[in-house]
Amino acid sequence: FSTGIWGSDWVGLRYFRDFLSDPHFYNILRNSLVISFSKLFFLFPAPIILALMLNSVKNIPYRRTVQTLSYLPHFVSWVVVAALIHKFFSPTIGLINDLRIDRGLDTIYYLGRRELFLPFVVLSDMWKGIGFGSIIYLAALSGIDPNLYEAANIDGANGFRKLLHITLPGIKPTIGILFILNLGGLLANNMEQILLLQTPNTYEVSEILETFILRRGLRMNQFDYATAVGLFRSVISLFLIVVVNKVSRKLADVSLW
Repeated sequence: FSTGIWGSDWVGLRYFRDFLSDPHFYNILRNSLVISFSKLFFLFPAPIILALMLNSVKNIPYRRTVQTLSYLPHFVSWVVVAALIHKFFSPTIGLINDLRIDRGLDTIYYLGRRELFLPFVVLSDMWKGIGFGSIIYLAALSGIDPNLYEAANIDGANGFRKLLHITLPGIKPTIGILFILNLGGLLANNMEQILLLQTPNTYEVSEILETFILRRGLRMNQFDYATAVGLFRSVISLFLIVVVNKVSRKLADVSLW
């Protein structure tokens, strides 16, 4: 980087080949995909479900209170969230282990167990983002014509029928667009969250592309290598969003362009 772009030697695909032949490549890619698909599977429908539940509540003050409480965690820093998790599950000062000690049980290092890392990541992300994510769907629900529901009531449709034939079709474009964007960012996991929840015992299941780029680029000063890995991730994301957009346009008539 000291000689600049024009003064540097052109190495072609050298660093891409180095990364693809890296012994940690498949493990890092697997971890990235497992975490991404787990978040997509559990976190994408969660705001939709919450929005549908809030939309069905007739008590306006209660609905506004629940909605406010649900999206407040979005404004809490991941540093604070991670600190709370450590305080609850620490083997020495954690509340959960204090309760185990009171019952005469041995302490458990929850954050050091590989099989618990993924649930911690998914559940903490759900708690932090479900309320804020539901705002978009609540806005889409407010745009559905109330006359459709009145006509359905006259026809004798129950709540499930109205959900199936009015509510979900009414927010289908919003669901489709957000689904495409989520798939496009499939490999873009929350690096801050992963770094804060990582422990030496969980590196094998928690090392993802973003943390790998950070370690190689900033900690090992391999900026060229890290840049190649970042470009590799970006190209895959671009490919995914183009393919999913094309498939969505053909199957559901919903697309970004």
